[in-house]
Amino acid sequence: MNEKNANTSLTAVRYETQGDVAVLYLDNPPVNGLGDTVRAGLHDGIRRATGDADVSAVVIIGSGRAFSGGADIRQFNTPAASARPMLREVAQAIEASNKPVIAAIHGFALGGGLELALACHYRVATPDAKVGLPEVNLGLVPGGGGTQRLPRLVGVARALAMMQSGKPIVGTAALEAGLVDAVASEGEGLLDFTLRYARARSVRGTAHPLAAHRTVQGSIDFDDARARVNPKARNALAQRAVIDCVQASTQLSFDEGLTAERRYFDELVGGETSKALRHLFFAEREAPRTEGSVQVAHVTRVGIVGAGTMGSGIAMAFANAGFDVILYEREQAALDRGLAAISKNYEVTQAKGKLDAQQVQQRRARITSSLNMSDLAQVDLVIEAVFEDMAVKQAVLAQLDKVCKPGAILATNTSRLDINQIAAATARPGQVIGMHFFSPANVMKLLEVVRGDHTSQDTIATCMAVAQQIGKIPVLVGVCEGFVGNRMLTGYWREAGFLLEEGATPRQIDDAMMAFGMAMGPLTMADLAGLDINWATRKRLAPTRPAHLRYSKVADRICEQGRFGQKTGAGYYRYEKGRREPLHDPVVDQIIEACAVEAGITRRAISDEEIVSRCVLALVNEGARIIDEGIVQRASDVDVVYVHGYGFPAARGGPMFYAQSMGLDSTLARIEALREQHGEHWTPAPLLVRRVAESARSFTAL
Repeated sequence: MNEKNANTSLTAVRYETQGDVAVLYLDNPPVNGLGDTVRAGLHDGIRRATGDADVSAVVIIGSGRAFSGGADIRQFNTPAASARPMLREVAQAIEASNKPVIAAIHGFALGGGLELALACHYRVATPDAKVGLPEVNLGLVPGGGGTQRLPRLVGVARALAMMQSGKPIVGTAALEAGLVDAVASEGEGLLDFTLRYARARSVRGTAHPLAAHRTVQGSIDFDDARARVNPKARNALAQRAVIDCVQASTQLSFDEGLTAERRYFDELVGGETSKALRHLFFAEREAPRTEGSVQVAHVTRVGIVGAGTMGSGIAMAFANAGFDVILYEREQAALDRGLAAISKNYEVTQAKGKLDAQQVQQRRARITSSLNMSDLAQVDLVIEAVFEDMAVKQAVLAQLDKVCKPGAILATNTSRLDINQIAAATARPGQVIGMHFFSPANVMKLLEVVRGDHTSQDTIATCMAVAQQIGKIPVLVGVCEGFVGNRMLTGYWREAGFLLEEGATPRQIDDAMMAFGMAMGPLTMADLAGLDINWATRKRLAPTRPAHLRYSKVADRICEQGRFGQKTGAGYYRYEKGRREPLHDPVVDQIIEACAVEAGITRRAISDEEIVSRCVLALVNEGARIIDEGIVQRASDVDVVYVHGYGFPAARGGPMFYAQSMGLDSTLARIEALREQHGEHWTPAPLLVRRVAESARSFTAL
């Protein structure tokens, strides 16, 4: 090897020569993001290589585990994001080179990383490398030429599908689509393969291909594509903008298309939706992280106690991820119902084409059933999913403590009970933890991992790791009534009840919150969850409720009539047999009006704006108390819980981010006004008061 000025660093790009080929290593861990220093290094490296008479070709390759994960998202909306050279200028330098520039892709080339590769004359990839343009997931369009170059390489329909879904494809599929020019041979290193490939294309005088010079292939009905965008999708705005950009590639010159693309990108990156989605992007990645030195146990066998709706769903979640599962029940009939529900769920999934028959058989085979608790003796983790009653759960944990092997983790799926009291029923409180799944457990992404006072760090770390292995987003929470999600839900439903008494209707409240972006209105949600569950909680907590505080009896009166929601055919709404559509019920109107009279409330017209303000601010105020009490590790964890567990619109970033977007001072002023109008329920959270006094913009400590 004849190296010349090898290992010279150009900011975050390392320059080497391997014989007559210049190699530019992207060296910006952990994912070689294309921040300002990387762009500068690339631009300088291309200029240096093209000016060196001894260099006949240029290879761009990533250091570490990947080519590039794309733009440095943390630089968005900062001066660094617009520092020159921009990616467009780097691409122009590559395209102007009379020496072939080859992108050598391994690991992944995503977003701006793929756009960099698209600007190169040639692209080489490993067979399993992932390439894609996932910007819509952040509420953006590709901003470095992706919407203009990709349709020229793979055709309009395929390019649009890739960008709208944001899903990457592997190297072999990219070769078939025409996105890459070669796939590295097995047994040969990517760099060696690419060096050979580069030298074969470095014949002087050869005109090297540019995506920019190709004609856009194919066309589609763009109006139909826009009509197919789900208006409720978190990234609907970005999806429509991608369609506009791709349509521009078919109607405008390449340079005009680039300008149009950048205009859309700039509009979106400065908008609240993209800021919210980027906030969640980082929040979701931060949530599983815990502090301290830990040892994560190896979990392969999992036991589930209880084959009801939650237990069968949890069993599926683990089986889907490759774990061996033992599903235990006391009675054969209950076990049969649970197994039948599992089989039916898999049949539905297969019918939708998401799994084939063999995959269903494999997953179903991982779940074995038992009526003998001693069969759980050798599991590494056991999760009880029995009735939400303290005495019942303590009894089950005490039995498991005797049956399970030393070192096995005992988890409870309680949604609000005290983990410390449950752990006290065992001789291993350090290995007792809460794993609060959300229904349906095989679908919902959120998992509240609840640490007790004595839960060990190793137990916490193991459960956080297991949660990620089964595709969940775990959030570590502390012990309190309702943990994070259900504790905040109490105030949310409280305001809904008050608003009913004051003049709103169930349908108006639900419609207003859905127009705000909630996946479901609070009263429809209550009917779906089962009104009897929260009724039992209210009765349990009644002795702790201050007598002088206002209390709505609407929900209690509905329950007293045996109306527990969808499962009884009536709750806040009525339901026809076999259907889930909530229908207006005059009986509920009468209950509401009677409660208002009893409480001395004169009903009035309620605006949708008031409904949204009171319901959302109730979430915000309680969330601030939860943060202040140390129930969560960070403020953004509250947002993750509410977006992934309770249907808060991702496009608004979660309740805490939403408050920050409004301005903490404005949020506090609104809450103080509500206190004046409606009483002590609206006492502002101390954390909110302190942050405003400190002129802070967020709930995070200064």
